[in-house]
Amino acid sequence: MVNEIKRKFLEDQFISLVRKIDPSASPRWGKMNAQQMVEHISGFFRISTDKLKFPLAIPQELLPKYRAFLLSEKEFRENTKAPVLPEEPLPLRYATIEEAIIDLEKQVNNFFKYFEDDPEKKTLHPAFGELNFEEWVQLHHKHVKHHLKQFGIEI
Repeated sequence: MVNEIKRKFLEDQFISLVRKIDPSASPRWGKMNAQQMVEHISGFFRISTDKLKFPLAIPQELLPKYRAFLLSEKEFRENTKAPVLPEEPLPLRYATIEEAIIDLEKQVNNFFKYFEDDPEKKTLHPAFGELNFEEWVQLHHKHVKHHLKQFGIEI
């Protein structure tokens, strides 16, 4: 059963919290500025809807350990780096943070539409393997909570 609180947070509260981030704010950790973080999360939602694809980037034998973390309530550590990301933040895709937030909102909505008819279908995350809707909700919630915290918003 999908955690309704996490699903509703992603659907109803997440974007309004992103809008509260000061675009010029310095992160508590990491190299991304606020707009780079917003665009990074959009990319993450694109992975969950198969619009952006990466192969599995970890050894198969580590999947059980990674999945145990995913399904836990443990938070990502500060400066956790995804295995498919370069050392430096990716170049910006949008001219303004507002444009980036509009795209993020679109990607979040696409996520819910993508799994609407079949919550058991799976898409590949490069570190956590094949995930269904429930698992993606868990991961998206954990991921966005991490990045909101990075910019001073605790949930």
